[in-house]
Amino acid sequence: MTPAANPIKRAAQRLFSDNLTLSCAIVLACIALSCAFANLICPEGYRAQDLQLGISAPSMEHIFGTDSLGRDVFARVLYGGRVSFAVGVLATFVAVVIGVAYGTVSAMAGGRIDAFMMRVVDVIYTLPFTIFVILLMVAFGRSLWLIFVAIGAVEWLTMARIARASALEVKSRQFVEAAKVLGQSRTGILFRHILPNMLTPIFACAALTVPSVMMLEAFLSFLGLGVQAPLPSWGSLIKDGAELMEDAPWLLVFPTLFFSVSLFCLNRIGEALSEDAGK
Repeated sequence: MTPAANPIKRAAQRLFSDNLTLSCAIVLACIALSCAFANLICPEGYRAQDLQLGISAPSMEHIFGTDSLGRDVFARVLYGGRVSFAVGVLATFVAVVIGVAYGTVSAMAGGRIDAFMMRVVDVIYTLPFTIFVILLMVAFGRSLWLIFVAIGAVEWLTMARIARASALEVKSRQFVEAAKVLGQSRTGILFRHILPNMLTPIFACAALTVPSVMMLEAFLSFLGLGVQAPLPSWGSLIKDGAELMEDAPWLLVFPTLFFSVSLFCLNRIGEALSEDAGK
């Protein structure tokens, strides 16, 4: 019986074996930790205003400058990153839970049930995801928790296909056939043999889903349908900066820089894990 390879160990080996991927992981960790501990780095918070100061260029006191309400842009970028990362991670978690459950059940059922479930996925794939999310936001409100659920509810389709393909591949291996001969139940085979051997491609897909979700959240915030003021996200900060880019370009440059670097690092890590999953 072949034991499942430790997906965390394999991911770590993949990260440390490539200099670019390792550099991306270090940069991403620095940005994520800075955002996570924004309350310690910028204890004044993202709401502190100095209306008399107004818009000001970067200086020793405000290294990223201030916005039209005299709020420190550095603090708002860090707090905005916290929100963007939270949306990316939690919405991806929702997508993973739904997609893995759906795809695995489809693979285990097989036959007509499998065919029907995959046709449902094909039909849903034809729907315009962004419009569907916007309709959910308009119908049920614009709370932060709804953003997690709404985005996760439309990002599970790819995960379902990957989970189904992985489950079918593992299901055909000899050690699974041996477990069936030994009389193990379908539930035991699923949790002891199939799911553990599916973790590597699932991790790879999840790593690539996080930047996709962050991009969708940024797009929604840019349209004014995402995170609502005064709570910042990188998408809403980019939107505000774009409106004043001629007079105060730093309002656009700094959140865009943090957002772009984070997406590049996440995509590079996801690609590295995907290469590992394909071996």
